[in-house]
Amino acid sequence: MGMMPEFWVFGYGSLMWRPGFEFAESEPALIRGFHRRLCVLSHVHRGTPERPGLVLGLDRGGSCHGTAYRIDPLQWPETLAYLRAREQVTSVYLEVQKPVTLQRSRRAVVATTYLVDRRHRQYAGALHRDELLAIVRQGTGISGRCIDYLLNTLTHLRDLDIHDMRLEDLARHLETHAARSTA
Repeated sequence: MGMMPEFWVFGYGSLMWRPGFEFAESEPALIRGFHRRLCVLSHVHRGTPERPGLVLGLDRGGSCHGTAYRIDPLQWPETLAYLRAREQVTSVYLEVQKPVTLQRSRRAVVATTYLVDRRHRQYAGALHRDELLAIVRQGTGISGRCIDYLLNTLTHLRDLDIHDMRLEDLARHLETHAARSTA
């Protein structure tokens, strides 16, 4: 009798604190070869096509701490349909299978995750900090302000004991600017 296949999902952004699907277990995990980056222009949730905001993508290079979720095989079709509806609204992400290392059990598993598609028109690439700050400040969409998205993301990452230096740096600059403009 063969082993039952395992189904895992790797989350690096809002899936970490608001997965929205049932899971059998979750564990902190590390993916290598990709990093968390504000590199997706948001035209709906945190901005508009005229005044985009920025949201997270998983981009090439480095590594990223996130959360891996094991999905019951019977729940997998429903979970995958949910993820596709949530992540593929404008097809800016590529659904891929990538190895991740579970941090507690030290096991390597293959997980479904969503990488940013560098060929998509909403891919912002590596922006200079001043460009990032300008886009984050201007963005407001149906889910609210881009600034709130960034600060909320950081709060959740810190709660999970994940320290993302790029995002921390951006937040420091936003807070410094806010303090200066209200003084």
